[in-house]
Amino acid sequence: MSVQEDILAEIKAFDTIIIHRHKRPDPDALGSQVGLAELLRASFPGKKVYQVGGPSEGLEYLADMQTIDDTTYHNALVIVTDTANAPRISDDRFNLGAKLIKIDHHPNDEPYGDLMWVKDQASSCSEIIADFWEMFQEELHMTKEAARLLYAGIVGDTGRFMYPASSSHTLRIAADLIDFGFDYAGLNRQIEQISGNVARLSGYVYQNLQMDKTGAARVTFSTEMLDEFGVSDAQTSGVVPLPGAIEGVLAWAIFVQQKEGYYRVRMRSKGPAINEIAKRYHGGGHALASGANVADLEQAQKLYEELQKACLDFTKDK
Repeated sequence: MSVQEDILAEIKAFDTIIIHRHKRPDPDALGSQVGLAELLRASFPGKKVYQVGGPSEGLEYLADMQTIDDTTYHNALVIVTDTANAPRISDDRFNLGAKLIKIDHHPNDEPYGDLMWVKDQASSCSEIIADFWEMFQEELHMTKEAARLLYAGIVGDTGRFMYPASSSHTLRIAADLIDFGFDYAGLNRQIEQISGNVARLSGYVYQNLQMDKTGAARVTFSTEMLDEFGVSDAQTSGVVPLPGAIEGVLAWAIFVQQKEGYYRVRMRSKGPAINEIAKRYHGGGHALASGANVADLEQAQKLYEELQKACLDFTKDK
């Protein structure tokens, strides 16, 4: 049996299914998690299917989480989507179930679970869930809401199909989901929409972005600055793509200070691989989109110097 057949068999075997995703969710985390939940509810109406995790600040238009107690995990199947590392799973109770399944599209640096379906060539975890539906259409019933969520996840992780991970297969899957009749144009606008405060922060990025001849770039937000602009850490995700539009920028890092003092780092690239850098700073991710954490500005400088070297090496190889 294939891993997909094994996963379907486990879904059929359990009466209770609890689906998790990663902390600080993005559209793909919520899209894959709740898209799968809606797919299973429609396909197996006699089962109890739950979506759990922390808050989804700014993405409430996609889905809400459910509250369950510890006893619900007794003899339950737990599925975790879009989460490469167990410490990043939102809600630590994921290990309380009878069986654990990992479905993900990040490099499988930390295998966990009794079953794993990891496809790091996929554009998004939502694409993988949509593939799951297409493999077993006789048994899995897509709905308008599930299609909306999975489409949102694909659009979110592909930057509206602009990132290299997008493929002709990705576009075909998106088209199949659109056929279910949700307002995809309106959903695109919701995903791209930013507040006035984030718009003003965007201006700060363009005015203060540090760029150098290697093709590396960076900008740093202190907690005081975020307070001044009235922007939360989660909302800074709206400015992450901006440096990529600037000619000459190959890879960039956005350092966001947390209330505890350390800096969360969002890294993006147009070519140089950055995920190995991220791994050295308590992070990880894709070759061209990763996250990390640094203790202070001194460590931020060291990470940035590694980013500069990655850009230089990439240019030399061309």
